[in-house]
Amino acid sequence: MDPNKLNHANQPTQGKLIRTKPRSADSRPQARPRTEGWTQLTGPDGRPTLQFASPRVTQPPKHLADMTLAEREAAIVELGLPKFRAKQLSTHYFAHYTADVSKMTDLPKDRRAELGETFFSPLLTEVNRLVTDDGATIKFLWRLFDGALVESVLMRYPGRITLCVSSQCGCGMNCPFCATGQAGLTRNMSTAEILDQVVQANRVIAEGGLGRAREAGDGAEPERVNNIVFMGMGEPLANYTRVMNAVHRMVAPAPEGLGMSARGITVSTVGLAP
Repeated sequence: MDPNKLNHANQPTQGKLIRTKPRSADSRPQARPRTEGWTQLTGPDGRPTLQFASPRVTQPPKHLADMTLAEREAAIVELGLPKFRAKQLSTHYFAHYTADVSKMTDLPKDRRAELGETFFSPLLTEVNRLVTDDGATIKFLWRLFDGALVESVLMRYPGRITLCVSSQCGCGMNCPFCATGQAGLTRNMSTAEILDQVVQANRVIAEGGLGRAREAGDGAEPERVNNIVFMGMGEPLANYTRVMNAVHRMVAPAPEGLGMSARGITVSTVGLAP
C-alpha cells in the first residue's frame, strides 16, 4: 500500500495532537443516573451551599445504647429494681445482640415488658438486603422510627469483618459526585441508631448470614464486626456529639459497650473541623 495514500484514521498518532469534536454534557459518562432527580442545593448567587441545620429535629425515644452504664443503673433504680439488672440488659444487647426481652430469661418475667418499653425503643427496621461476593458482602437498607432511610454495608475480608455505618439521614455537605449529598440533610442519627447498625450486623453474623471471604485461609476468622468505617450516609463530624458517644460505646468493655479496639474504628470526614 502506498504510504502517501493512508487515510487519517490509519495514520500514526504518536507525537501528534488530534482534535476531536467535544462531547455534549448529556453524552458524557455520569457517576449517577440523571433520572434520580436530585438537584444540587445552591444559594442566591448560584453557588453550592452546605446544610448544617436539619429540617427534622426529632430523635427516637431514649434507648439503652444512648446511656452510659451509670445512667442505665440510675434508670433501673427508678423502676424499683436492683442496679445489677442494668448489666444484664447491657449484656443481652451488646454481647448477645438482642433487644427482645422475651428472650431475656434472667429478668423477672412480670417486668420484662416494662423494661423493653423503657430501654429498647424500636430503632432500625430492615427494609431490604442486597447480597454479593458469594455472601461476603451485604448491603442493608434500614427504616428509622420516623420513616427516614439509611444504609450500612457489611463486608468480610480475610482476618476482619468491616461495617460501613451511616451517621446522618442524608447529608448536608452537597458534594456534587454524591447522591446522598444531593438529596440534602433530613436529620442527625441518634447515638443508639448508629450503634444499632453494629448490633444488628453482629446478629446477622452470629446467625450465619455472612459468607466467607473468597481469599480466606484456614485460620480462625472473626465472629463479629471488628472494623468500623464511618463512610456511609452523612458527615460524621456534623453530628459530632452523637458520633463520639457512639465511638465511646463501641470501645467500652462489656457490658457497657461492644469492647472493640479503637484501632479498628475510622471516622471519615470531608474536612469539617469539630
